Amino acid sequence: MSEVEVSAAEPAGQPASVAPDYRCGFAAIVGRPNVGKSTLLNALLGRKISIVSPKPQTTRHRILGILTGPGAQVIFVDTPGLHASARRAMNRHMNRAALVSLQDADVNLFVIEALRWTDEDQHVLDELVKQGRPIIALLNKVDKAFPKERLLPFMVELQRRAEFVEVVPVSALKRSQIDALPALIARYLPQSPPHFPSDQLTDRSEQFQAAEIVREKLTLRLRQELPYGITVAIEQFKEEDGRLLVNAVIWVERSGQKAIVIGHGGEQLKEVGRSARIEMSTLFGRPVHLELWVKVKENWSDNESALRQLGYEL
Repeated sequence: MSEVEVSAAEPAGQPASVAPDYRCGFAAIVGRPNVGKSTLLNALLGRKISIVSPKPQTTRHRILGILTGPGAQVIFVDTPGLHASARRAMNRHMNRAALVSLQDADVNLFVIEALRWTDEDQHVLDELVKQGRPIIALLNKVDKAFPKERLLPFMVELQRRAEFVEVVPVSALKRSQIDALPALIARYLPQSPPHFPSDQLTDRSEQFQAAEIVREKLTLRLRQELPYGITVAIEQFKEEDGRLLVNAVIWVERSGQKAIVIGHGGEQLKEVGRSARIEMSTLFGRPVHLELWVKVKENWSDNESALRQLGYEL
């Protein structure tokens, strides 16, 4: 089969016509928590669409990343990490979001960590095999895999676990093998005109992206367990006098968490606000005035009603 040309740099707007063999479809990025799915999406698009942090379960929503070229439009679906244990409502929400994504995909990208296989990886693979869709295995973080001589035997062993249509070692962080992936993925998409205009990169609004940026900065600064009890809601998002006014509420589950987020003399919150504002200004292309408040909603992450109120699709 011939290669399908896909590029992140295309002219704005919907093409007037496309070739009859044009391809378009959904490629779900699936894996256990913390294997680099969001880093992979950002590398594929050449732009930050999904927030990233070293902490597992940073991604909580399905996020589309749209890559359009003259031969194909690949609609990547970044998903929360699938995990076997889902005792809390938030964990169940993330599992549902991931499962729906792989059920709807034309091809599933199974991301694992090179030279590492866990029970959670097997759980994800079992779910993928049930769907009967083509599966491309991506061995991420090969830049950190040592000794390199173990990579080939690891790939051979992986191919015994399922009938993968492709097995590709990559490094999302170092962009190794990333440029060749879109054309390879496009081979497994149906012939179809593009679903989105060629200048659209994601289905998520600027308000959503602003909330996620604040949550990312919190996740990077706070101690290991606290980020899982935090979410961010945008209460105001408007342009005035050439700048963007953003008011955001950081919701925590207990009053003790509120004190940690604010920090001594408000320094923690100020630093989160400063770094989030800088990133928003760059992303949105205009000055940003950001105000943050911290409020308590008891046990919100294990409350289905509270999750809906805070914008989580259940």
